[in-house]
Amino acid sequence: MQGNAGQRNRRGRPGYDLGKLLDVSVQVFIERGYEGTSMEDLSNRLGITKSAIYHHVSGKDELLRLSVNRALDALFAVVEEERSTTGKAIDRLEHVVRRSVEVLVEDLPFVTLLLRVRGNTKVERQALTRRREFDRIVSDLVKQAEAEGSIRPDVDPALTARLLFGMVNSIIEWYRPSRGLRAPAIADAVTKIAFDGLRGGAGESGG
Repeated sequence: MQGNAGQRNRRGRPGYDLGKLLDVSVQVFIERGYEGTSMEDLSNRLGITKSAIYHHVSGKDELLRLSVNRALDALFAVVEEERSTTGKAIDRLEHVVRRSVEVLVEDLPFVTLLLRVRGNTKVERQALTRRREFDRIVSDLVKQAEAEGSIRPDVDPALTARLLFGMVNSIIEWYRPSRGLRAPAIADAVTKIAFDGLRGGAGESGG
């Protein structure tokens, strides 16, 4: 971790630090695909030499690792928040879903890149391993909520977790910041649609 912090403080051409370098690199990776992106492509988009890029990172792999870890670190920070770890499982689950939506909106390019990782490189496989760990945490919360009687028992917990985050992750396909929707409004909509249907007894009260 200290090495990463040191890299963030290094500077190449004036106006470019590691944060800006990652912002641009992520956009190029999304547009061209990671494997289809060369350091030359990144150099051209940034308007700096490849040697200036190497001043900050060891290469394309490190750019990918730092980018997907930004999204993963934000998601894992969510499950460590107090409201994710205390109280009824159904409330903890709802908080995790709500905050995950907010992370996705706030770090949209980085989460988009993470969700498009396919495991073709060591960095991608490491990212997928961490994603599966996050998925397990969510599945465990669903199981706990079901055991408490807070969640309808007629849907498999693993399937419930996949469907919940399928809805959350689909936001990357349509959300555009310029359209005026903000993270809290999207999070409200997702949690209402999901949890009104998930909570025990919700299906029997509609008539």
